[in-house]
Amino acid sequence: MLSTQRRRDVSAAAPAAATGGLRGVIAGGITGAIEICITFPTEFVKTQLQLDEGSSRRGEARKFNGVIDCVKKTVQSRGFFGLYRGLSVLLYGSIPKSAVRFGAFEELKKYAVDERGQLNTKTRLLCGLGAGLAEAVFAVTPMETVKVKFIHDQGLAKPNYRGFFHGVREIIRAEGIRGTYQGLTATMLKQGSNQAIRFFVMETLKEKYRQYTMKGPNAPVPVLITGVFGLIAGAASVFGNTPLDVVKTRMQSLEASKYKNTFDCAVQIMRNEGPLAFYKGTVPRLGRVCADVAITFMIYDKFIEAFNRIWPNK
Repeated sequence: MLSTQRRRDVSAAAPAAATGGLRGVIAGGITGAIEICITFPTEFVKTQLQLDEGSSRRGEARKFNGVIDCVKKTVQSRGFFGLYRGLSVLLYGSIPKSAVRFGAFEELKKYAVDERGQLNTKTRLLCGLGAGLAEAVFAVTPMETVKVKFIHDQGLAKPNYRGFFHGVREIIRAEGIRGTYQGLTATMLKQGSNQAIRFFVMETLKEKYRQYTMKGPNAPVPVLITGVFGLIAGAASVFGNTPLDVVKTRMQSLEASKYKNTFDCAVQIMRNEGPLAFYKGTVPRLGRVCADVAITFMIYDKFIEAFNRIWPNK
């Protein structure tokens, strides 16, 4: 239970927190759009490799022989901008995704910090997990489902979707709103573990840096140091949950109907393609996620610093 004084402090800080939350939403949206435009080709390649179901176990040839081959074939058949198929989906979804992620984390953090305003090991994980689950339900699942369908559609001889709005309309017409929520369970598992790992690693590394430099628990961390911490946090999340990402991608593909549920999808992948299939697309995902987390935290922190100067709390 919160003490009476702490409840008063929270109530008194509410207007400032609301202003800060709005700044976070705007900064997160801008940051997400910039980051996506830089790193999307790696997301495209990762998704294509994860959708490639060819397996030497069954004597089937794979469509792509790795990252370079995927990029080469895509550019040859669709041109350079073929690597940006599905980008519009992530751009349109970047603002609500960032708003839910950072908003949920900050809201949970507000009730989880200790007397010094700090999170401990357990609460870092729980706040990150809560942020990931929230963004999975309210933003990531429909956005990712449409993105994966767009990218999968790219590989067809005659693509069905002419653009973002046409694609969304056709998906809803054929499958209803439920069609944009394929792989919800897998996405919740993926995003929950993603943000639990990332926020835990980022918050822990920042705390250790501040202790080492003795600049105080709330001192700003230099942007390049933040970038390095982001790379580490991104790599940790990739190696920690890529199998969940592979299952999520398959559950959101154009052929998702052949799986009964998330568990059945995992079983079929194991049975037909072997355990290494759960790490398909690891290399491009590693590049994309490490850059994603590093860029996001670096740019986000700078936007927040700028907003604090030009848009102070009242």
